[in-house]
Amino acid sequence: MTTWPTVRVIAGAFILLSLALGVPGSPVFLSTWWLAFTAFVGLNLLQSGLTRWCLMETLLRKLGLRPGE
Repeated sequence: MTTWPTVRVIAGAFILLSLALGVPGSPVFLSTWWLAFTAFVGLNLLQSGLTRWCLMETLLRKLGLRPGE
């Protein structure tokens, strides 16, 4: 697996987890403040789409994953 699919999987997992923890109707609800983490991940995805730079991709490359799509 290369960095971009891994970034997408991690971002999707973070979003689903933070929604599960932040939506009051969820069985694992903790606090609505988890929705701020959802917004943070979304803003980072937006920023990486506009600037073509992603911190998570940089970290994954340092961990040894191949760059690419």
